[in-house]
Order: sequence, then C-alpha cells, then structure tokens
Amino acid sequence: MRIAVVENMENTHLGTLGRALDEGGAELEWFRPWQDGALPSEPRDHDGLIVLGGTQSAVDDAAWPYLPRLAGVMRRFGDADKAVLGICLGGQVLARAYGAENLLGGAREFAWTTLDVTPEGTADPLFRGVGARFESFQWHLDTFSLPDNAVRLVSGSVVANQCFRVGRAAYGVQFHFEASAAVVEAWSVEYRDIVEQMAPGWLGRYPETAARHAAAADRAGHAIARAFVQSVRPAGDAAAAG
Repeated sequence: MRIAVVENMENTHLGTLGRALDEGGAELEWFRPWQDGALPSEPRDHDGLIVLGGTQSAVDDAAWPYLPRLAGVMRRFGDADKAVLGICLGGQVLARAYGAENLLGGAREFAWTTLDVTPEGTADPLFRGVGARFESFQWHLDTFSLPDNAVRLVSGSVVANQCFRVGRAAYGVQFHFEASAAVVEAWSVEYRDIVEQMAPGWLGRYPETAARHAAAADRAGHAIARAFVQSVRPAGDAAAAG
C-alpha cells in the first residue's frame, strides 16, 4: 500500500502509527508543505492519506497559504473513498474540508486524558480494540464543530468532538493516539518552551505522569493505528472489490 503523509511541522514523529504502518508493509511518501508547499496531487496516486499535527491553526491561511489546498486534497481523498487520517491539526483541516467550523483558542489540553467511545464509535472498526474508554495524549488549543453527515466516534471532557468519521474511512482525530511515551518525551525536549507555556510545570511532573498513563495510552494507540492501516484498500484490492 502507498500512503501519502503530510507533515505540518518538523519533528512530528509517527510513533505507534509508524509501527503499525511498518507492520502493514506500507510505502510512505512524505510531503512537507511547511517547507515547500508541495502536496499530494490526485487520490489515484496513493491508497491512503495521513495528515499530521502542527502548531498553526487550521485557518491561518495568511501565514500558511497551503492550508486551503490541503483541505481540498483531504476532501478529494475522502470523496474518492480512500482511507484518510487527520490527527490534531490534520483533523481540524479535515473538519474544515467538510464544512465544519474551526474553533480557535478555547480548548487547551496538554496531558494524557481519558476519552469515551460513543455508541457509534463502538461499532466503528477504528475503535473496536480499545473498549468503551481509553487513554490518549492531547496537545492542542483549537478544535472544531462536527461536520454535516459526520459521525462522532469519541468524546472527551474538554472537547466533545475528539474523533469523527465521514464516509467509509475519512477520520478526523483531535487526540494524539500516535504519540507513544517516546514521542511525548521527545516533544518535551524539542519544544520545551512551548510545552511549558501550554502546561506550566509539565517537565517536573513528567516522570510520574508518564509512569501512570503512558503504557495504557501506548496500547490503545497501537490498536487504533493498526485498525487504521487495515482500513486502507490498496488499489488492487479496491479494483477487485469493485
């Protein structure tokens, strides 16, 4: 399977998602529009699309003029029945692509949190392996309203729309299920100043916090990542199914 991966800032890290993609034998093609503006062209060139997080907002078009084009790319992939995964900023851009409102600045979370799978989520292949509640890492200020025709799959105490699906397999995810303990630790070093602004005292609390939450979050994240990889339909399989 060929997967297009869009990075919105350096040192994003694939974490548990990278592990699941390796297990599935995925071939990754990376795009870094924050450097050069390049994005995937046509859905037929890839079997799936992953759009990762970033510190920019999903509607900061003046500073990041590729964002409207990225929303269009995600919409085209979703409408073509390709597997689409938007994580954090990627989820916010997917919500924009399907006509939802981006809600800026009022949803600060930087921590491992407990999330609730909705009744619709328990029936969705992405969350069948995690139970009714699971832990995952959060790093965001913004969120989004639920797009029309979308199904809410996961909710949280601060952000109601933690994950939605449009169509067969276009998923917008607010939380960082890919952020393994190693990724969170790396972010805490690489983005030390930003982290301290988001969560004052985090670095001092990190060892104890990680000991309480990281292992369970890693297990849930790997289960979700594996389920997404299984949602990808390589071109030969899709042709056979059609």
